[in-house]
Amino acid sequence: MTRKPPRRTRERILATSLRLFNERGEPNVTTTAIAGELEISPGNLYYHFRNKDEIVDALFDEFQREIDPLLDSPLGGEPQLEDAWLYLHLLFEAIWRYRFVYRDLNDLLARNRRVEMRFRRIVERKTLAALALCRSLVRRGGLGATDEQIESLATNMVVVTTYWLSFEFVRHPRSPAAGERPAASMARGAYQVLSLLAPWLGNDGRRLFGKLAHEYLR
Repeated sequence: MTRKPPRRTRERILATSLRLFNERGEPNVTTTAIAGELEISPGNLYYHFRNKDEIVDALFDEFQREIDPLLDSPLGGEPQLEDAWLYLHLLFEAIWRYRFVYRDLNDLLARNRRVEMRFRRIVERKTLAALALCRSLVRRGGLGATDEQIESLATNMVVVTTYWLSFEFVRHPRSPAAGERPAASMARGAYQVLSLLAPWLGNDGRRLFGKLAHEYLR
């Protein structure tokens, strides 16, 4: 069997930094701690990244490459409620893999201007995706909301997706990674987002929503 080539030091730094940021929170991890975890000298780490902000920027690049296709996908078709459920799961999975961004969001944006500008654009695109989803459901007759209600719905959907992990962390502050069951946490997040639509769903949509909730939240 052919052995895989060892990962380059830069890749190892990013992988270890992501794990430590997710576990401990980005503000609580120093470059010295990262180097120690990797058993490399601080000078070796600084050869690849001059400071922690450069590591954060590189990880945010990875996160954006993963989330960009998801933010584009609702705009290219006519999603239905089942599609929205799957879409939200995929979105929350991407958020979970880079959860340090969301858990430490306010602190991170206050310190890193580049991340601030890029995350603002992600929020704008999340809002467009939520608007596209709601309008598609209206066109298909599955959602009885007005234009003004859709604007409010889209904003609330973005708020929940953006701050769900912070809410989960408040509920389980002493548990590893904001809870023992990340899959269940993400399912609850998807449910909470879709539940915002429930008052405007027709009978068929409500039955489907109840079925999805029963299947994935049991």
